[in-house]
Amino acid sequence: MIRSMLLIVAVSLVTNLPAAADDGVWNRFRGPNGSGISHATTVPVRWTDNDYNWKIELPGPGHSSPVVWEHRIFVTCGDPETALRTLVCVDAPTGRTLWTHEEPSRTYDQHRDNCYATETPTVDADGVVIAWSTPEAVMLLALDLQGRELWRRDLGPLVSIQGSASSPILYQDLVVLMNDQEDMERSPGRRADGPNPMGRSFIIGVDRKTGETRWQTDTTTYLAGYSTPCIYEAEAGRAELVCSNTAHGILALDLATGKKNWEYGQPFMDRAVISPVVAPGLVFAGHGAGIRGLRCVAVRPGSAGGTVAPTLAYELTTGIPMVPTPLVADGRLFLWCDDGVVSCVRVATGEIVWRERIGGAYYASPIWVDGRLYNISKQGEVVVVAAGDECEVLHRIPLGEPSFATPAVADGVMYLRTSTHLFSLGGSR
Repeated sequence: MIRSMLLIVAVSLVTNLPAAADDGVWNRFRGPNGSGISHATTVPVRWTDNDYNWKIELPGPGHSSPVVWEHRIFVTCGDPETALRTLVCVDAPTGRTLWTHEEPSRTYDQHRDNCYATETPTVDADGVVIAWSTPEAVMLLALDLQGRELWRRDLGPLVSIQGSASSPILYQDLVVLMNDQEDMERSPGRRADGPNPMGRSFIIGVDRKTGETRWQTDTTTYLAGYSTPCIYEAEAGRAELVCSNTAHGILALDLATGKKNWEYGQPFMDRAVISPVVAPGLVFAGHGAGIRGLRCVAVRPGSAGGTVAPTLAYELTTGIPMVPTPLVADGRLFLWCDDGVVSCVRVATGEIVWRERIGGAYYASPIWVDGRLYNISKQGEVVVVAAGDECEVLHRIPLGEPSFATPAVADGVMYLRTSTHLFSLGGSR
């Protein structure tokens, strides 16, 4: 069902065209601004095992995606028996491990499909920032590009029946982390015999150089969320942080102060797992759990100070993913569902162009490379689909191992992460 309240969306805010990966940079979950877009022309549509540049074994499993900065790949791993966290730095041209950094931890109960390396790192010229959690501590750690520790922050305990997953992002000299936690008294996971603590939910911005708090904005959600924020370029070039969670729906914050610029006034009814994405004049976000109440909204942003309130452009209530984040490219919104149903929607109107069952089960999010969608199923099959007005499956390639991780692209090379390996594919040889 589509409730279309907008037939023509203003596209004057051209600064909100989805960001694309620069050469050598894939700096956060799903690349620059989480857009998942790369214009690389050297990633193949079809390939065999003989076409990989290299394939290396990782020290442990993980759902986090690789990030890349100037020929260095960073990926996190978590030992399922000990919860030891390992950050691995890999030389992109050769696949040689340059260094590793280990953080001892402990095991704890979380969702059966979660793991101890779910949060994707974020990286820039000064180094890499990683996040991880235990019930005792939500941690942020910054290392330089040689693996030397710069700073660390303990942000307090975690209350979440499913574990943690929100990834940190970098914006200029600010590191941002969304920390949505559970109110166990109101949670579906409430224990009849207690205790049922209430976690403290907040969004925090810390100084890139020192790790000191610049601002912290408390939120009131009662269900832990797992989305990762993005940046919206508003009027007059003003950048704001766009977040989504159960209680606030969509929330936009001033990046300098953490103060609320606007809030879409309809709270979500379930967890926000997919991350928000932006298009010209629109923000997309969604919520749901399993097959219950899945919904994606397209919202016209408000303005700082509340002079213009955010409004609903349209909403989609069928063919909505719970975990894979949507993707905007070339005036189309692509929704790749957990159960393998893929939809193409016109961004301007919400009209469904096509919807097809591709097959497979997915937690990874699709990326767009030179007019094609790439995604990896939980079974470890890469599926390539033409990103046009007709659905065409171009190829299917088995990796031979399970995968929950979104692909990355930098310098014309695609990096694929499975439960135990990292693959390099494409580029000029």
